[in-house]
This record gives sequence, C-alpha cells and structure tokens, in this order.
Amino acid sequence: MAAADIRLGALEAGGTKMVCAVGTADGTVLERESFPTLTPGETLPGLVEWFESRGVAALGIGAFGPTRVDPKAADFGAILETPKVAWRGCQLRDAFAEKLGVPVGYDTDVNVACLGEATFGSCKGLDDCVYVTIGTGIGAGVMCGGNLLHGMLHPEAGHMLVTRVAGDGGPCKCPSHASCLEGMAAGPSIELRWGKPAAELVERNEVWELEGDYLAQMCMNLILCYSPKRIVLGGGVMHQEQLFPIVRKKTLEYLGGYISAPELEDIDSYIVPAGCGGDQGILGCLELARRAL
Repeated sequence: MAAADIRLGALEAGGTKMVCAVGTADGTVLERESFPTLTPGETLPGLVEWFESRGVAALGIGAFGPTRVDPKAADFGAILETPKVAWRGCQLRDAFAEKLGVPVGYDTDVNVACLGEATFGSCKGLDDCVYVTIGTGIGAGVMCGGNLLHGMLHPEAGHMLVTRVAGDGGPCKCPSHASCLEGMAAGPSIELRWGKPAAELVERNEVWELEGDYLAQMCMNLILCYSPKRIVLGGGVMHQEQLFPIVRKKTLEYLGGYISAPELEDIDSYIVPAGCGGDQGILGCLELARRAL
C-alpha cells in the first residue's frame, strides 16, 4: 500500500468538543465528525468505536491539558489536574491504544497545532517555531530543532507574567495569577474589561492597542526564551486582523534593538497568522499519527 493510501486517525480532544478525523499523510482530510466532551465514560466508547469502524493504521491525539506527554512516564497520556474534574486521571491515550491496537501518538492540543503549522502551514520548512492560540485561553506550542518541546510537563506560556499597561485597571481573569497573559489578554478577559466580546469591539482602537501590547510582551518573551524562526498567532481573538501590525510594532519596541536577526528585519513575515485554514490541530494530529506509525 502506498503511503498516500494509508488511513490515519486524528483526534482533537478539546474541553468542549472532540473532533475525530481520518486523513492521509499528505494532509488530505477524508472525513471528520465532532462529539461533545462529556464525562470519559460517556465520551470515549463512542470515539473508540468511530475509529475502529474506519480501519486507521495509526492515531494522533492532541489533548487539552494539563496532560502527561513524556513517553517514559508511567502515566503517559493521562489527563492531570484539569478544571474538568471528571477527566482528572483519565488514561486518554491508553483508552485508544488498547482498543485499536495501533500506534498512538500523543501530545497537547496546542503542540499538535504547532506541528500542523510546521508541516503544512505558515512554518512549513522551519524546524524552530512557536504557535500561540489566543481565544478562550492562551496556549503555546513550541518546536525546537524539529521536535515538539516537552520537559517536566509541557510549555504553559499562556501564564507568563506580563507588566500591566499604564492605566489598565481591568481585573486579571486568571484565578492563579495577578497579572498573567491569559488573565489579561484571552477572550474572556477582553469581555470582562470592556463589557462586550471581542467581535463586538472591532471599531474600538483602544481595545486593540491594549491587547496588542500584552501580546507583544508575549512575543518578546517567546523570542528571548525560544529564539524561534517564526511566530504564528492563531485562535479566535486573532480573527481581529488589525492586531497584527500593532503586535509587530510593539514587539520591536519591547525588544529595544537587543536582538539582531534577519528574521526581525522582515517583521511582517515573522509574526504571522495561522496558515492551515483552522485545521492546524487536525493536520498536526495526522502528522503525529504518521510519525507514530
């Protein structure tokens, strides 16, 4: 069987919905279906049956977290201390590996989105890049030297501390931190601060100047910590495309000329939108399945 004919499974395991898909190694998505995320007992049997009936040769899973991504760990593939209490301790990867009997690749949802962008999207051909989703929450997937970054857990860059912009007295939405990126710049924070969701604030320039400042602080920190060759900003908040020139300009201002690199000389090509038409997570899962196979 040619590689292009091998059917691969992809599972975007989100806190609200589970997206199942079948595709091929070249990024062709043949079929997909979404299911609500209920309890593990209510959700997993139907998902396993869905993939069983489609004869996939391998499966890639991108899971909400926190989750264990170290293959050497005894609880590899388990959901950890998530706010979704019913899922704490769920052996998510094992539920599929045992029933399907095929190789199962496993990582965080945002790491597989990074993998999708690096394989098929805005970072195609690059071995060092960062993908950030800015939506209901903020999360970052990091690729270094062609490998997704792990460690004692996985990157939680969405909770880096940021400096409050002068005059911003809005509350931090994060229950754990007084001034972290997610608490100050995710979608719920925007709505809390301004009284309306982002989509209803398009004409309010002051909204995006403030948002762009916090995202620029993030980009500066990502550049200094990971030295990526490109940063991709995705998620619902980044549908407000007026943010990109603000973020680019302020990122350079925050760097203050400290970093000299050709990539930063073309900042419009360095901090960019996602390039997979919203499918970076599914495409990353397909690539994860291919690598597992």
